Amino acid sequence: MVHRKLSNCKLLSPEIATFIYATVTIIVILFTWTGYDNPSALLWARLQYLSGTIALWLVYMLWPSKIVMGARIGYLLLMLSTWYPDTYAINSQFACLDHVFAGWEQSLFGFQPSLIFSKAYSSRVVSELMYMGYFSYYLFFVVTLAIIFFKKYSQLERASFMIFTGFYLCYVIYLFVPVTGPQYYYLAAGMDNIAHGVFPDVGHYFLDHQEALTAPGWSGGLFYQLVEWAHHTGERPTAAFPSSHVAIATLVMLMVVRLRMWRWLMVLAIPFLFLCLSTVYIYAHYAIDAIAGFTYGILLFFLLGGLRLRAR
Repeated sequence: MVHRKLSNCKLLSPEIATFIYATVTIIVILFTWTGYDNPSALLWARLQYLSGTIALWLVYMLWPSKIVMGARIGYLLLMLSTWYPDTYAINSQFACLDHVFAGWEQSLFGFQPSLIFSKAYSSRVVSELMYMGYFSYYLFFVVTLAIIFFKKYSQLERASFMIFTGFYLCYVIYLFVPVTGPQYYYLAAGMDNIAHGVFPDVGHYFLDHQEALTAPGWSGGLFYQLVEWAHHTGERPTAAFPSSHVAIATLVMLMVVRLRMWRWLMVLAIPFLFLCLSTVYIYAHYAIDAIAGFTYGILLFFLLGGLRLRAR
């Protein structure tokens, strides 16, 4: 069977989105150049990422196959693991806004949901379900793209464009809205202050500090350990508002419905529920981050042309 090429060997729309995001971050780095220990390394990393994208595109021009197309999408996925923590290097140049968001949380609920949630439901079963939900995040975009690649190849470029652009739009917010989330801010502000509804402005504290609270729940659980490993590998005091976990998972759920992938929807339904709850349970986000993430995911679906997906 002859491979049906996507985009007639042009750059894919998610690759173009990646170039645009890289350009935005380069401009920001240039404007905040003196605030970094090694700004040239940030620029050099971007040139390397983009060079890899161009190299895979050239390979595809010579050998237009599904294997190379999969490599192009896979390479973009790998880059996400660097773009995310990279937001910390940029937004730590600005004063932390957690005191504002924690204050809104307190005004809305009368308490801090992330502080109360894990204490109220501390059993091993609930803990593992929450951490399972949080870790299942990778099912939502990595595995979904893999299924589309094998089962609905004609929709691969549109679906990957929506997912990657959804990530980049979240990251742009993170660059300019430095909110670290409870796991970092509570420790910096002092738990006594938080318990009494006092939320001090910690300013540029996170420019030099990355310490986080110990995650709540059953530390002996498998999914607890997996999430802790992921946090130690790539987590930074950044990217709390809105929750990209909830936003991208919501976007993917709507894509799955649009593509009529009903069996996969049934697989994702329960993890999606626990994912949304777990972001607050494990101190990763304020409740308003999760609510904003859910709303933002719906907006992204329509903004990025989700209705143009076809269930062929």
